[in-house]
Amino acid sequence: MAEFKIRPARASEAEALSALCARSKAHWGYDAEFMRLSAASLTVRPEMIASGRVVVAENDDGRVLGVAAVAPLEEEGSYDLDRLFVEPDALRGGVGQRLMLAAAEIARAEGAARLIILADPNAAAFYERMGAVRTGDAPSDSIPGRALPLFRLDL
Repeated sequence: MAEFKIRPARASEAEALSALCARSKAHWGYDAEFMRLSAASLTVRPEMIASGRVVVAENDDGRVLGVAAVAPLEEEGSYDLDRLFVEPDALRGGVGQRLMLAAAEIARAEGAARLIILADPNAAAFYERMGAVRTGDAPSDSIPGRALPLFRLDL
């Protein structure tokens, strides 16, 4: 894979980043109804970007390869890994790892002690490789009745 850099997302990229998230999720073979129900959790809103907590991986040609975002949670010291999606053709090329490290650094710089990760089951092994510990399961915020692996990454 070509070299890439991590940089802050731009507000003008919100729609394109949302489309990237949807492509990344659809890569796992989810059907149209699942994708429709997941739309809100795949959307990158301009106000998220304005918070300064959204980063992208961009290759040397200016193509965005992935996006990650964090958001503070009510529990003090905890941040949510709100988004982490990689273009399907860039999977397993180090993009997700670098985005995860950048997201963790943003949270740490804001005083977070841990990241909480509600993971797609297809990404569970990735989070384990990144050092996150599975703490159980939690309800999906998109699909009624679906439980997802819940992880914690101490910062």
